[in-house]
Amino acid sequence: MITYSDQLRDRIEVNLRGHERRELPLDGRRHAAVTILLVDSEPGSDRVDPHPAQADGMANIPTGVKGLDARIDGHMNGVAGGAAFVLCRRAARLSTHSAQWALPGGRLDAGETVIDAALRETHEEVGVELNEGAVIGLLDDYATRSGYIMTPVVVWGGADLALDPSPDEVLAAYRIGLHELSRDDSPRFVSIPESDRPVVQVPLSGDLIHAPTGAVLVQFRWVGLEGRTGDECRVAEFEQPVFAWG
Repeated sequence: MITYSDQLRDRIEVNLRGHERRELPLDGRRHAAVTILLVDSEPGSDRVDPHPAQADGMANIPTGVKGLDARIDGHMNGVAGGAAFVLCRRAARLSTHSAQWALPGGRLDAGETVIDAALRETHEEVGVELNEGAVIGLLDDYATRSGYIMTPVVVWGGADLALDPSPDEVLAAYRIGLHELSRDDSPRFVSIPESDRPVVQVPLSGDLIHAPTGAVLVQFRWVGLEGRTGDECRVAEFEQPVFAWG
């Protein structure tokens, strides 16, 4: 596990400051912001995902790496402990990307900055109200297949932060230990016939997190946790699976 401490915050903030962030033009696309909300967590505090994985849904996940796929059942448990980020299971009744894993976030309202939108969406989705002083950096923009330019905002939530997910948007919110992002088998890549770009997958517990969320998490690991710089930390070419194109 990684200890949640002021030293960790300082290290991540320095690494993000040293990152030459890439911005993308909207070119007719909508602008959205997502939050990598950094919090503390207790081992064993997570629970089995309340959304039962369906066989037809799991069949849509592109596979291809031996030794891991047999353990993919769609559930999220056993991942809390130490410094963590917040990952949401979207409500099943949403009209788009229902029941998928996502970071808190959404589109910018008129006149908002990406930081404004990230903090507002974090409040609306997981009940956490923070100010701009909690923001410790931004990562590269990522262009989604659904027509968004997504800007990731890294936010330090505090050790005793309570989550209160909105039932209209979030089925469950999980604290995922940052050590899970640094697993030896993560990230992994598979190919699909629909694209020449590699599909990125971040294995967490019994599921695989795909782009765009997966791409953001990989860059946070490489830049925020490991301090990589330059072209070796870019994720713009990481593909999404077809089920996330809509």
